[in-house]
Amino acid sequence: MKLVKFFLFLLLFAIISNVAAATNETVKDPYQYFFNETWGDFSEEVTNAKDGNKKAILVFFEMDECPFCHWMKENVLNQPSVQAYFRQHFLSFPLDIEGDIEIVDFAGQTMTQKHFATKINRVRATPVFAIFDLNGKRIARFTGRTSSAEEFLWLGEYVVDGHYEKMSFVKYKRMKKKAKTG
Repeated sequence: MKLVKFFLFLLLFAIISNVAAATNETVKDPYQYFFNETWGDFSEEVTNAKDGNKKAILVFFEMDECPFCHWMKENVLNQPSVQAYFRQHFLSFPLDIEGDIEIVDFAGQTMTQKHFATKINRVRATPVFAIFDLNGKRIARFTGRTSSAEEFLWLGEYVVDGHYEKMSFVKYKRMKKKAKTG
């Protein structure tokens, strides 16, 4: 009887494991599928973005302890549709706002991640998504977590389609919501 219970337990465990694995197939690790690899030289990444026919560079300013950063990675940046869209149009890089690792900014100046975040980009809260054009000029900035993957995709479209040149992201979102509801 104990042997039968043991095999039933193994069978139940296998079923639960397969269901869990099937559920997790829809999401992918953002560090592998959303973010691009970098050596921390943003002046070089501009050249890479141009060579790759990208529209812009996205920098995800984050902190380890930030619950909203974790929420974005676990609910938005891990979505295949978000990953595909941003990989097609952007080079995307995470940056620790408390980091002491040296990087090179868009102008070719060497500094720490912390300096680049707090002094150059005035990041005070995380997450911050800063989008830079292919000259290293910041063209869009979003602070906090988005409400959904759809809203984050709208941020990408806002830049890719050039709407940032004529309206704020808040106005663009209102326009998208109105069009969606009819």
